[in-house]
Amino acid sequence: MSAPHSPAAPPLPEEWARTATTVVMPTYNEADNLPAMAEALMSLPLEGLRLLVVDDNSPDGTGKIAEDLAERYNTPDRARIAVLHRTTKDGLGRAYAAGMTRAVDEGAAYVVQMDADGSHPTGKVAELLGVALATGADVVVGSRYVPGGTLSAAWSAHRRLLSRWANAYASTILGTRVRDITSGFNLWSADALRAIDLHTVDSAGYSFQVEMKYRALRSGQSVLEVPIHFEDRTIGESKMNLAVQLESVAMPWRLRARAARASGHRAR
Repeated sequence: MSAPHSPAAPPLPEEWARTATTVVMPTYNEADNLPAMAEALMSLPLEGLRLLVVDDNSPDGTGKIAEDLAERYNTPDRARIAVLHRTTKDGLGRAYAAGMTRAVDEGAAYVVQMDADGSHPTGKVAELLGVALATGADVVVGSRYVPGGTLSAAWSAHRRLLSRWANAYASTILGTRVRDITSGFNLWSADALRAIDLHTVDSAGYSFQVEMKYRALRSGQSVLEVPIHFEDRTIGESKMNLAVQLESVAMPWRLRARAARASGHRAR
């Protein structure tokens, strides 16, 4: 599998390139994808970049591969790859929350969410960071649905329609203007993650993406979107199942109801 590439962005100023940035990458049975993704990330001209693999006890040995990659890229003076081993597979959202918490605790100024399946363009990591540093944005979303954003040609018309509907559905219910609220390729400042309080995030599955952005907006964080090309995975299977889909349908209503209750308490 080859990691996705996007046109090379202009190099960041040296001071920006040294910014402590951690890519958090959850894995479950991604043994065939992880090495190429790690290699692509480690080759970026970002001195401050680290990769934290969060493995949910993958039966295909992904966790062992991640440890081998850490041994390959780490030196006594610089740990570039770390692995967080979890004993159970209890959802993408919880894996992200655990990894993001660890990244912030270990000093990351920015945390990038990124899938291990090759769908997110590694070459855009520097751009997300550069946009955050240049604008002061708290959250930068790698968006498929702003001008310039594109989808894999392998996506069927049905899948494209479903994705756009999911974004419109969540954004309408929650009253946000984020065009790609379901995006899984996002950069967060450490301050934004502290404001959200990851320990209180409810979503276990893909609705984590929606809940995080909504909570960021509710807490006054600024959100910007930059266009990306989203590629379809070529190896392995999607982790989307019926339970995850049902949670994604219900979560916007739960978030809206919770916000209404909080507003009612404040008004008393």
